[in-house]
Amino acid sequence: MTDTQAQAQAQSQKTSPIQDPAEAMRTEASEQPQTYWRAAAELLHWDSFPTQILDDSRSPLYSWYTDGALNSCYNAIDRHVEAGRGEQTAIHYVSPVTETAYSISYNELLAQVKRLAGYLVSQGVQRGDRVVIYMPMVPETAYAMLACARIGAIHSVVFGGFAANELASRINDAKPVMVLSASCGIEPSGVVAYKPLLDSALAQASHKVAKCLILQRPQYQAELQPGRDADWQQAMQTAPDADCVSVKATDPLYILYTSGTTGQPKGVVRDNGGHAVALAWSMKHIYDIEAGDIFWAASDVGWVVGHSYIVYGPLLVGATTLMYEGKPVGTPDAAAFWRTIAKYKVKSFFTAPTAIRAIKREDPDGLLLRGVDLGCLKQMFLAGERCDPDTLIWAQQQLGKPVIDHWWQTETGWPVACNLMGVAQLPIKPGSPARPVPGYQVQVLDESGKQVAAGDYGNVVIKLPLPPGALPTLWQNDQRYIDSYLSMYPGYYLTGDAGYMDEDGYLYIMSRIDDVINVAGHRLSTGRFEEVLCQHPAVAEAAVIGVEDKLKGQVPLGLVVLKNGVTLGDDELRQQLVALVRSEIGPVAAFRLVSAIPKLPKTRSGKILRATMRKIADNQAYTVPATIEDPATLELVRHVLGKLGYADSQVKEHR
Repeated sequence: MTDTQAQAQAQSQKTSPIQDPAEAMRTEASEQPQTYWRAAAELLHWDSFPTQILDDSRSPLYSWYTDGALNSCYNAIDRHVEAGRGEQTAIHYVSPVTETAYSISYNELLAQVKRLAGYLVSQGVQRGDRVVIYMPMVPETAYAMLACARIGAIHSVVFGGFAANELASRINDAKPVMVLSASCGIEPSGVVAYKPLLDSALAQASHKVAKCLILQRPQYQAELQPGRDADWQQAMQTAPDADCVSVKATDPLYILYTSGTTGQPKGVVRDNGGHAVALAWSMKHIYDIEAGDIFWAASDVGWVVGHSYIVYGPLLVGATTLMYEGKPVGTPDAAAFWRTIAKYKVKSFFTAPTAIRAIKREDPDGLLLRGVDLGCLKQMFLAGERCDPDTLIWAQQQLGKPVIDHWWQTETGWPVACNLMGVAQLPIKPGSPARPVPGYQVQVLDESGKQVAAGDYGNVVIKLPLPPGALPTLWQNDQRYIDSYLSMYPGYYLTGDAGYMDEDGYLYIMSRIDDVINVAGHRLSTGRFEEVLCQHPAVAEAAVIGVEDKLKGQVPLGLVVLKNGVTLGDDELRQQLVALVRSEIGPVAAFRLVSAIPKLPKTRSGKILRATMRKIADNQAYTVPATIEDPATLELVRHVLGKLGYADSQVKEHR
């Protein structure tokens, strides 16, 4: 399907109302939230079933299942074993970077988690204590998270390989009693030693950690500090087993840090009760996954996707989850994902649009996909960043399966808007994650707080209360939560994203609020520019930023990555892209600055670093984000922007 056909299809859908079986669910969740989310809670085992479903006594801070008690680890493992399904595979571990793969049954998972939990208890870790986990994509990382949940400790996973100073800042904020880590991680480029980074972070941190448990990997043996560091394998040989501890539904399960605009990381808190209810509900209704199904979220446990849909979500419903230590391309090629899906009979697959763009760039005609039997795959989900229509359409053409864009955030913990594949598939509109999920009352407001008309651009907000599973607050900082998310529009949660809703109630997320370009008074989204640039047959992906202009205030500047094998001169490419934008958006866009670049700077989760690029272009000092995948890409950006007349080479980054 071409973009023109997709737009025609979307236009034709406006003539007849879309029949949505989920509409009744949406209505009940918004008008009778206590009834709706009480029924959803019955998906779990409770030590004490809640009688108070929603507590609004501290508005605008809300809590769910206040008087309920349960254990997340018990719900994820023990109850499935007790139901006689212990021999079912819980985790398929696939590591192309180490050329290893094996499967772990629910019985084996339970044994490993009980033993690790027992070790933590033997080292004095108690309910409510924090444990930082700084580990690679290995099953032991999942064991660590679940072991903490088992004894009521609060885990905080920090992406393996994070810079020492960033790890230190998280240690200072969470104040853990213990750190669980590994000797190294494995990237396609080689071994990344974690232990020296951990040692440096512990030395820098003002909060002192007395005990560490280190998983030694064959690829790199770390030096252990006597008295502080213990060897993982040796410790497990003598550790006792630990039973589950009943915790309050409102007790924190984990803290996950996101970068804050002040430079101080924000600790997103996830509670036990609402989190488990929301994820169990979402596995069935959104991802169409039940007990025994195979689910793969191609992410990392360091991100919210890994927390929700590698570890907790699939296990809560008794499914099989796939942990993958590798990349979409280069380990070994652009068909690695497809072969893995076929081999392990994955029913629903979840990855980021940036992964599909990388595959599309390497294999634009899908030649490597030919001969791979994907009969097991029912649908693919995309999230983590905005998905341009061209990427979604390309994936649907190649796979012959529904490709479902969906939108959510670290803060929400599970999808805000999505095509509910476990209920009924709505028409897919490329560029939109479809309608809001039941429980999320999404609106688009102007700067004065008034709801805008269908098709009009504005700030995307969610009416309070947020549903179960969303953050109740930030770690030990209610006021920062209120100031950051709840103060701009009283009664609403500010998502930080800008977009619009069409006449069918489909949501379109176009950019972050601070990525809106103001061209001579016209507010234009970077997402719309990128959407148009990606329509060009030579373009694999694009990033657009707003740069300072004395006459217009700001003008758009585009950087594009070309598909493999494209031979197009710079002038010819620029002329074609400028003409395309002028045709699709209009002269008001004032689009004249565009150039090809070998690689865009991104975070490890695939988000393009537009704010950093904007600072480079405007000759402002900038900080290299801790989450950057390849710092060298910023020098590429500086070079290309310099050719376009921006980016003073004398302005350097702050580290």
